[in-house]
Amino acid sequence: MKTIRRLYFYAVAAISVEVIVWGVIGLLRSILKAQNVYNNASQLASALALIFVGAPIFLIHWFWAQNVSAKDAEERSASVRAVFLYGILLGTLIPVVQNLLALINRMFLATMRLSEYRAIVGGSQTWVDNLLAIVVNLLIAAYFWNVLKSNWRALTDTEAFAEIRRLYRFIWMLYGLLLLVYGVQQALSFAFAFPTHFLGIEGKETAINAIALMLIGSPIWYYAWRLLQDGLADSAERESYLRLGILYLLALGGAVATLSITGNFLRLILKQLLGAGDPWLEFLRRLGGPISIGLPLGVIWAYYGKWLNAQFLFDDNLPRRAGKRRLFTYALALPGLIATVSGLLSLLYLFVDMALDSLYLDHFALRGRLAGTLATLIVGLPVWLAAWIPAQAQSLGDTDIGDHARRSLIRKSYLYLVLFASVIGGMVTAGMLLFYLINSALGGSAGDVVQNILDSFIGLVVFLIVLAYHMLTLRKDGLARSDTLTERQSRFRVAVFDRDGKFGEGVKSVFMKRAPSLPVTLVNADEIPADLQAEAIVLPGSLAVNTPEKAEAWIRSFSGNKLIVSDEAAGVFWMNDSEQAADWAKAMAEGQDIRPQSSKRTTSIWTYVAYVFAALFACQLLLGLLMFGVSMVTGF
Repeated sequence: MKTIRRLYFYAVAAISVEVIVWGVIGLLRSILKAQNVYNNASQLASALALIFVGAPIFLIHWFWAQNVSAKDAEERSASVRAVFLYGILLGTLIPVVQNLLALINRMFLATMRLSEYRAIVGGSQTWVDNLLAIVVNLLIAAYFWNVLKSNWRALTDTEAFAEIRRLYRFIWMLYGLLLLVYGVQQALSFAFAFPTHFLGIEGKETAINAIALMLIGSPIWYYAWRLLQDGLADSAERESYLRLGILYLLALGGAVATLSITGNFLRLILKQLLGAGDPWLEFLRRLGGPISIGLPLGVIWAYYGKWLNAQFLFDDNLPRRAGKRRLFTYALALPGLIATVSGLLSLLYLFVDMALDSLYLDHFALRGRLAGTLATLIVGLPVWLAAWIPAQAQSLGDTDIGDHARRSLIRKSYLYLVLFASVIGGMVTAGMLLFYLINSALGGSAGDVVQNILDSFIGLVVFLIVLAYHMLTLRKDGLARSDTLTERQSRFRVAVFDRDGKFGEGVKSVFMKRAPSLPVTLVNADEIPADLQAEAIVLPGSLAVNTPEKAEAWIRSFSGNKLIVSDEAAGVFWMNDSEQAADWAKAMAEGQDIRPQSSKRTTSIWTYVAYVFAALFACQLLLGLLMFGVSMVTGF
């Protein structure tokens, strides 16, 4: 109930404060352009309407939120409040940066006597527009920054605010990185334009825009990333799954994008070497497209790949560390395999066309196709082999790590995904092959029958080879499943204490499903065998709080692990932490029905919501870079 109430008040406050900010900005802009009163009448009316509507709504909801948080420590440390405060800072400071970028960009263009309309941001604005937006947003940001600092000083539980602050810093880091990469791309693109004069001709605004982007983006990225790196002294930062996810996103996204652009780069070179390219000056200009995008993305891959490896080393649990590496490895192996199979199919189809001397192929088109096919294979095959060979070698090992690798959900997902794609591809090509054969036998017309049959047959063979190889790999994993870990589990004895036998039988049946290799012994708590030995014991909650004397003496002398499971005993509830105990005691006082919960939720649901939006934001940034790169290279 409280969470819904918080969400309502803070959501309304966030929307209304943005309404006020841009209403004030619009009002000031209209006042300073008073010489055009007639033309600015609608702008003035719109600004006043925003202020008159937004101000009272914001004050009502914000004063309520401040009053409640001042009286209640739980409200003060709520995740919704953290999202609101850090969200308002983003909502005001990012417009400050954008307007500062527009101001500097136009100033540089004017200095070089270029049209200000060529600015990458805010080409139609004036310095008054930008300054007003900067000042108003900075004033609002300063107020909420002071509120945030006061809130931090008064916090007793900082977990939620620390999580959202980490997310806030990563958003700034990604935003600064986007500006920086875009600036570097523009600079490299300008370098390959081969201008014939110094500044002042058409296209020189690219260099100015690049300087402005790098000038603004570099300090933002550096400062945000330095804060994140300085926080590594804290174990919570080192173990953060948000940090791990962002590093995965940057390293893996940079790798896939770089390799894709490298393929396009090689295609241009091979096409030129085979004599199917453009004149050399135009060829060099075309190379600027993939180089300008691939170089900064390659740096991102290398830099954040290094920090991703360092992040793996923070985990002292070797199997879990290997699992984190495994995710990155198979995520690279999959696109590598796709590129390899695609390149191989294209090459075989090309051989068929050459053998049949297809009329639609001239030498120029043939060389262009050959260049694209070879580029795909040159990039895809090494990537797949570099990822797959070490992964396969690890899974074939007789160590614990090898057994974990064979049982890994990531590996099995990869293998079954490839099997699925191979089966579907085989079905499609087999269906086409049968269609062409039957259609030809019945005298139907289907174009070049021989070529179609050969192409379908080749596709079917390739998919069957991929299917057979990965199916054999999966079968070998299955045959080796009962190696090291199974032996270790068979030596780990578990004793289940019980009185009436019902609890013990239930636990034993679960163990048979989830851990069949573990030897389980049922023990009557009133009759402890003299030779009882175990590495771990399982106790029902009711027995743990009311242990028979003989069993209590044995348990006290037991040095192994004790696993306590909630049962259906009346009045016995096992709490995850003191917060849950307080909540349940309050619910009991209100006469509510209490039901045991099976898992502990350590992080607020709103933190996960914030994570989702951050991931979407990061994906949008990387997708924007990728699509921009594709458009620059292809010309679309």
